[in-house]
Amino acid sequence: MSSFPGSPRLVRGGLVLVDPATGAVLRIIALQYNPDTLTRSLQVKGAGAESGDHVEALRLKGPPVETIKVEAEIDATDAMEANDGQTNEAGLHPQLAALETIVYPTSAHLSANNSEAGSGSLEIAPAQAPLPLFVFGAKRIVPVRITELSITEEAFDAHLNPTRAKVSLGLRVLSVDDLGFDVKGGSLFMTYLQGKEQLARRAAGGSFASLGLNGIP
Repeated sequence: MSSFPGSPRLVRGGLVLVDPATGAVLRIIALQYNPDTLTRSLQVKGAGAESGDHVEALRLKGPPVETIKVEAEIDATDAMEANDGQTNEAGLHPQLAALETIVYPTSAHLSANNSEAGSGSLEIAPAQAPLPLFVFGAKRIVPVRITELSITEEAFDAHLNPTRAKVSLGLRVLSVDDLGFDVKGGSLFMTYLQGKEQLARRAAGGSFASLGLNGIP
């Protein structure tokens, strides 16, 4: 069935994995369905942190710690009805694995670490993961770290492949405090912040009358 010709093109949210050093795009993961809600929390750094210190009362020591919670759904029904070969063979395993492997070191890195440990190496560097960018429209492209990934599989085919699932993503926005100014992630954060400042200037200002006041006493 063709869509109504006047319907807008649907923009999907998702994750883009980039090389943290070069900014080269390594993988794009688009959400099948956009979530109905997106929860964000900002923990302020510094303001009022030291009780009784009048000099520090209004100082901001850096960007707030922003966290994002996203609940998404994945469903293989349409692909199964279209007799998609990969879906018939593996269900939603590939889509779920694409998300899960973001938070795993690669098997090659684990094997290399094991070899180094066996040869007596005293210092083994943790794996350098790709930098995830959370993309939710053109006004929200922000570097993040995945802090939580929860998957609820709700339906299965005859071979016990998942065919419907809910994914919960916990994300922590990475600022210049985390990444610095001289890498792709830092510049993307600055663009994100500057976009907020531009949008804030577009918001209509209030008036004392709306607050029931003639002015500040």
